[in-house]
Amino acid sequence: HPFGAVAMPCECQWGLSSFILGAFIVLAAGVFTFFPAFLGLFDYPWYISLCWLWFFIGASFLAIGCVFEAMGCQRPGRWHNTKAREADANAV
Repeated sequence: HPFGAVAMPCECQWGLSSFILGAFIVLAAGVFTFFPAFLGLFDYPWYISLCWLWFFIGASFLAIGCVFEAMGCQRPGRWHNTKAREADANAV
């Protein structure tokens, strides 16, 4: 490894990241939909279609994030430590 760097294991939070990203995209699509729906600005069919496209992209990310977290698909690591959860369950 260059400069003595140590390989870091992947500790990506795919479920949580997908959930947050999806919620952000859905909210952004709603903000952009506000203009043609209430102000009459950008009232073009292609613009409204893009708003719907971004809404569905965000809803997909949101749903995937929810399912990923609910099903416990995250690999064990620093943020999802199986041993710590087992120790907490045994202490109760």
